[in-house]
Amino acid sequence: MADQQAKDSSMPRREVLKHSLRGALVLGVGGVAGALSGPRRREGAVWQLDPARCTQCGRCETHCVLKPSAVKCFHTYAMCGYCKLCFGYFRPAANALNAGAENQLCPTGAIRRRYVEDPYHEYTVEEDLCTGCAICVKGCNTFGNGSLFLQVDHSLCVGCNECAIAKACPAEAFRRVPLETPYLLKGREGEA
Repeated sequence: MADQQAKDSSMPRREVLKHSLRGALVLGVGGVAGALSGPRRREGAVWQLDPARCTQCGRCETHCVLKPSAVKCFHTYAMCGYCKLCFGYFRPAANALNAGAENQLCPTGAIRRRYVEDPYHEYTVEEDLCTGCAICVKGCNTFGNGSLFLQVDHSLCVGCNECAIAKACPAEAFRRVPLETPYLLKGREGEA
């Protein structure tokens, strides 16, 4: 009799499959809807670093949830002097003005130097090597014209609801900016 009751109360195989497929479909639709809603950047604002308030403390490199950080060094070529002696590129006590690693300020070699004509050189930032440490930015701002600065690269940023770097920033230089103008370039706010 117990066997008969177990047979009567069990679902036929088709019903089990039908319910399983329905559950999988609901989970799939929910997952797609969650993925489409995405991170908080969909709300129309993203985190960005205000270069006017940045103190080059180095926390962008160490506090970002991504390794390497989504904060990268940007270069405003219009502000650059293309100097032979660039304080964002060379160590303060460089023994020679050449591209030797011992003379470079950047610990990862992310800044490339290219001769243009005497006495001019062009400096470019290799984004994939940049860790957002701000050492070059500090050098450029201390003795140079400040053409190097940090920004959140939104092609890398995961759009945390509460940016870990913003919480750790001693200068409160991180703020929410409109998605339409996500970059705060030096001297021209909101242009890309």
